[in-house]
Amino acid sequence: MTSTRLDHETTPIERFLRPFQRFAHTESSGGIVLLLATVVALVWANSVWWESYHHLWEIPVGIGLGGLSFEMSLHHFINDGLMVVFFFMVGLEIKREMLVGELASPRAAALPIAAAAGGMVIPALLYAALNAGGEGAPGWGIPMATDIAFALGILALMGPRVPTGLKVFLAALAIVDDLGAVLVIALFYTDDLNLMALALGGVTLVGLVMLNISGARHPGPYTVLGVILWGAFLSSGVHATIAGVLLAMTIPARTRINTDEFLSYGRHYLDQFDQAGAEDKNVLTNAGQQEAIHALESSCEAAQAPLQRLEHDLHTWVAFGIIPLFALANAGLRLNVDVGAAISHPITLGVILGLVLGKPIGITLLAWAAVRSGLASLPQGVGWGQIHGVSWLGGIGFTMSLFVANLAFGEGSALLDAAKLGVLAASVVAAVVGWILLRRKPRESAA
Repeated sequence: MTSTRLDHETTPIERFLRPFQRFAHTESSGGIVLLLATVVALVWANSVWWESYHHLWEIPVGIGLGGLSFEMSLHHFINDGLMVVFFFMVGLEIKREMLVGELASPRAAALPIAAAAGGMVIPALLYAALNAGGEGAPGWGIPMATDIAFALGILALMGPRVPTGLKVFLAALAIVDDLGAVLVIALFYTDDLNLMALALGGVTLVGLVMLNISGARHPGPYTVLGVILWGAFLSSGVHATIAGVLLAMTIPARTRINTDEFLSYGRHYLDQFDQAGAEDKNVLTNAGQQEAIHALESSCEAAQAPLQRLEHDLHTWVAFGIIPLFALANAGLRLNVDVGAAISHPITLGVILGLVLGKPIGITLLAWAAVRSGLASLPQGVGWGQIHGVSWLGGIGFTMSLFVANLAFGEGSALLDAAKLGVLAASVVAAVVGWILLRRKPRESAA
């Protein structure tokens, strides 16, 4: 029997916050906030206050401890500091999917892996065909990415029209895509290596693995070593965000007790709480009830894996803080140029073709090949029309594409502006076409 908390049992502040809490737990809410941040960045960068927009991100921020000091621009801090937390979340999602999710079995993983591979290779080839040998050549990785927040947000807005299997497919596809982006950043967007810093990062990583093996579950030691790992990678030439993914891979995914043990402990401590209440009804002064509460709390913690708990705790901060802040700092493209000429720039055109044509073609074609070869099967209730519609949503590059563009061309570059224009234009087109295709397409049989 389920009990419902009544309004008269809640405090005024809880009633005030309830609509915001409901919004925060809505599947599409992260994409909505990201969209608002993007609009604000574009309007601000093209307003009479445009200089304040650009000056804001150049403000130096730093940390000092004893004789040690550390300083970088606010823009650099967001892209190389806060975004490490985003990549840490990406790493947690990848690890979870590989252990217990859609990537846990070869057959289940075959479809999203094949689709993601097509959605990375074909866009990169289209971009390279237009920019090979030119000044835009380093940007080939820009159209390979998919923005999971925007793509899943649009899918969620369609409600029950979209079968669960299609949402799971898109989520798994985006996670494999993120893994591919991480590998591309690590292998191809790396400066000259500082071997001493890299060695320190390696030793720190070994320490994190040893923490996991020894059974350490408190986030404190992982946080301390994670900061050291980030600092080592920041100095090594390998992009610092890779530290976030590597740290995530060392977070324990095991629970201390299983389901049966949790039920047994839970019943025991609830009985203990009930029996202790016969002496004193005030929980604040009842030592027996307090002891039972703490024991039950420990059982709840033991029944949760640290990976699961961290992913849950960080979601709100990443979705409503870090990613919108990244968009605010990076999406402010000043549109004071001939848009027609800008669109025809090889970089802009390469990004648009990669995301708008390469993504749908690559995802649909490789998914079809995987199913046709017998390596995979379509999710239940999902047809090829819906796979094609979702493949367009895969063309929403945005967060990852802007991130790779910054790595490829550097801050303040005219080439970066061309890439940003391509990312923004392509993401809008891909979102609109994907929405139309999925709205018009009825639910199909996967037969």
